[in-house]
Amino acid sequence: MKELLQNLAMSLVDGAASLWPRSLPAESALRNCKIISHRGEHDNVRVNENTLKAFSHARSAGVWGIECDIRWTQDNVPVICHDADTARVFGRKLVVAATPFDELRQALPELPSLAELIDAFAGKAHLMLEIKTFDPDRLDEQRAILESYLQPLQPGTDYHFLALDPELFALAAFAPASALLPVAETNVASLSAVSLARGYCGLAGHFLLMSSAVQQRHEAAGQRIGVGFPRSRNSLFRELNRGVEWIFSNDAVKLQGILDRNLP
Repeated sequence: MKELLQNLAMSLVDGAASLWPRSLPAESALRNCKIISHRGEHDNVRVNENTLKAFSHARSAGVWGIECDIRWTQDNVPVICHDADTARVFGRKLVVAATPFDELRQALPELPSLAELIDAFAGKAHLMLEIKTFDPDRLDEQRAILESYLQPLQPGTDYHFLALDPELFALAAFAPASALLPVAETNVASLSAVSLARGYCGLAGHFLLMSSAVQQRHEAAGQRIGVGFPRSRNSLFRELNRGVEWIFSNDAVKLQGILDRNLP
C-alpha cells in the first residue's frame, strides 16, 4: 500500500510539473545528464523490477546507470530485492532473510544475486547499490563478502552505495565516504547536514524537495545531488536547467529518449 501511495503522489506531482513549460537546456547540460533507472525498466507485469531483464532493457536504451537494492539471504548471499519479502513483485511470499539462496533460486529464478548483477553490468552501467539492511551479528562477514564482490571495481567511478539511513553505510566501510550517497525522503534538512559533516558524495531525494538552497550547499562543498522521479520532458528540463546531473527515474528509457532527441 505504501508503495502504491508513493507512486500515486509522485505521478500527481510530476503531472503538475509537466504543465509548466521549460526551455531547452544547454547542450552541455543535456550531454552531462546521467539517467539512472530505478530498479530497472519495469512494470511488474511483463517485466519485474530488480531483475536482469529490467536492467537490460534500460541499458540497451543507452541509460547510464541502474539503481538496485541489496538484501541478504539466510545463508549470507547478497541478492537484489527491494522488499523484505517477495510477495509484492513475484506473488509468492518468501522472506529473503529467512530463505537460503538455493531455495530462492528454485522458487524465483528471476531474482538475481549481486554477483550475477555485477557479472552482467559492471563496467557497462554505473551501479547505484542501495543497502536495505544487514545483520548486526554478521556485519563483518557480510562486509567482507560485499567487498570481495566489488574489489575489481572502482568506487565512485563504477559504483556508489545508497541508503535511506546513513548508519547502513557500516556495511560499506571499505568504500570511501565520497562513494556513499544518502537518500532523503522528507528528512532532507537532517540528512543534508549529516552528508556535509561526514563528507559523503552528496544527497539524493525527490526533485520537489531538493531545493536550490540544498543544491547550492552541497555543490559549494564539492558534493553532488541526485533527484527523483521526473517523468515528463518539462520536469526533466527543470532539473537540467538548474544544473542537476543525476536523474533517478522509473521512466528512464523515456527520459533517455528525450535526451537523445534533443541532442544536436
